[in-house]
Amino acid sequence: MSLPSRIASLTRHFSTATSTKMTSSIPATMLAITQPDPKSTTLKLATVPTPKATPNTTEHLIRIHTVSPCSGELLWPANFPPSPPRDLFIPCPDMVGTVVTAPENSPFKPGDEVYARANYLRNGGGSEYTVSITEELAKRPTGISWVDTAAIPLSAQTAWQALFVQSGLGPIEGRNWKGKRVLVTAASGSVGSWVVQLAKVAGATVIGTSGTDNVEFVKSLGAEDVVDYKTTKLKDWVKTAGQVDVVIDCIGRKLLEDAWWTIKDDGVLLSIFQPPEQVVPEGYTGNVKGRFFIMGPVREHLEGVTKLVNEGKVKGTVDSVWPVSQFEEAFRRVDSGKARGKVIIDFDLNRE
Repeated sequence: MSLPSRIASLTRHFSTATSTKMTSSIPATMLAITQPDPKSTTLKLATVPTPKATPNTTEHLIRIHTVSPCSGELLWPANFPPSPPRDLFIPCPDMVGTVVTAPENSPFKPGDEVYARANYLRNGGGSEYTVSITEELAKRPTGISWVDTAAIPLSAQTAWQALFVQSGLGPIEGRNWKGKRVLVTAASGSVGSWVVQLAKVAGATVIGTSGTDNVEFVKSLGAEDVVDYKTTKLKDWVKTAGQVDVVIDCIGRKLLEDAWWTIKDDGVLLSIFQPPEQVVPEGYTGNVKGRFFIMGPVREHLEGVTKLVNEGKVKGTVDSVWPVSQFEEAFRRVDSGKARGKVIIDFDLNRE
């Protein structure tokens, strides 16, 4: 069956399945973006069995509306094999959907609109249905679209944990952020843009780095100063601007190396890209704490972000939106490194 025929068939199937109560009309098969070989980054669209939530667990069956691919995620199955092993690999850890089935004691019920960043040890949300657990889920923000919601979970939680868990300065509600200066590399990117906004809300003075085309965008997020890395080196910038208390690095390599010069002694250099100690510049003699971390999905952190979104204090950035039939173009956009914000795949576009 051709790709358009499979999409049309699944669309008719979905429409029939959802014409009655969600919990009583779950289709036996679904449309899914799959990674057939975990050692290859090649993807294909396939019809696969619809998953089921395991009884007596915290698993929920979710009908997916929108998802977002993550840069580099197609390398995870080979580099970090899941345990126990599985036969089916579905990408897109950022997911937004509607609860279809829920455990008896769950805070979520069928019909609730939720979102999550899935743990990479399980399948992502790149399918019409997926399974997610209570510990990862949160009710999605009100007043924004399914598409805008998908731009939030992974990037926002990464920024939240970098600032309010890993930096050592404490929670967003604390007073430790007042008067602190925070430098964010790749501040126009999917994570960097959240770091700028959240640090600003916490009361810090924020400086970002970006290319020339994104300087005004980063300022619009709340950065007091923006360093154009195409024209200015951080080592030169700091001579006149003064050092910062915390650096959150979102890009690694040369900018991470240069960032060492910008931090006060006893400050923190935190990277989500690579261990900072890998790129200590020659001649550096300061006393800075270098840290590297990989975010983990935490419901309470996502709920904290949701509250700020509902209050209008922060927001996600959508680069582009693609129907499932153009999933390959969506992943190419992510891999290009040129996206400003998140690339979204919209399953509802194939249901209309």
